[in-house]
Amino acid sequence: MNAEVQGRSAAEKFRADHHLGVQPLGDLMAVIEQTTGLDVAVLDAGPDEHGLTMRDPARGAVFIGVARTARPMRQRSTLAHELGHVLFEDWVDSSAVNWGGRDHAEKRADAFARHLLLPLDGLREFLAGQEMPTQATLSAVVQLFVVSPAIAAIQLHEGGHIDAATKQEWMAITTPRLSARFGWSDQYRALQAESNHRRAPQRLLARAIKGYAESVVSAQTIATLRGISVAEAEAELAEAGVVPIDQQVGWAGSADLPVVDVDLDDLEADLTVAGSEDDRREPDAP
Repeated sequence: MNAEVQGRSAAEKFRADHHLGVQPLGDLMAVIEQTTGLDVAVLDAGPDEHGLTMRDPARGAVFIGVARTARPMRQRSTLAHELGHVLFEDWVDSSAVNWGGRDHAEKRADAFARHLLLPLDGLREFLAGQEMPTQATLSAVVQLFVVSPAIAAIQLHEGGHIDAATKQEWMAITTPRLSARFGWSDQYRALQAESNHRRAPQRLLARAIKGYAESVVSAQTIATLRGISVAEAEAELAEAGVVPIDQQVGWAGSADLPVVDVDLDDLEADLTVAGSEDDRREPDAP
């Protein structure tokens, strides 16, 4: 079975298993965290770093991280790509990675991401009754499914809606160009602001907030996880009614202390022996 078929089958199974239908996926991070229990985060990273998946073989814990970026469509495809690696259990030794090209696992994860974000059945339903697709159609698909024009063009071609030449032409179009031309620049800027913001794993942050409420985790911890100031974290938590409880420390009174019986006979005997030895010791010669 080739990478394309494997990726598509896994994406369709993932949607079916989690009752996601064929409609556009909203907050992809929340979808992944709630359906799989994985920890997902948006992190600061270098310009050439897009995403990574880490696994602790001892505990079986898996963490997905994607880079903070002003390109929201790429961030979503990266996140879906990394999820594909997790589902296929593509755990490899970094020394065995083929740095010279995209191997079968990478191509399969690409296919998974494309079909997860823009399923062919969902695309077919969206285009039902429409005339020959135009760039306005491309823009609508990109906007609704929050995918790149390249992904949209590939899926439109694979679904038999456009020819190969149109696919190649549309793959070169950028999202900012589509959003500016077809009137949704404000929405695109909002997407950029969201994707360019650090975001902690929801389960980790929820546990930290619970600890804060119980006065065992500091506001600084919450602020660090979220990438905001301590004052912002405290104000937001207070507004939500999350205030650390006042931990009362109970001090014992003298009457509550237990009576301790100390036997000093052995100590006195040791001191007597030590004194006798000192008396027998000769003084140092002048």
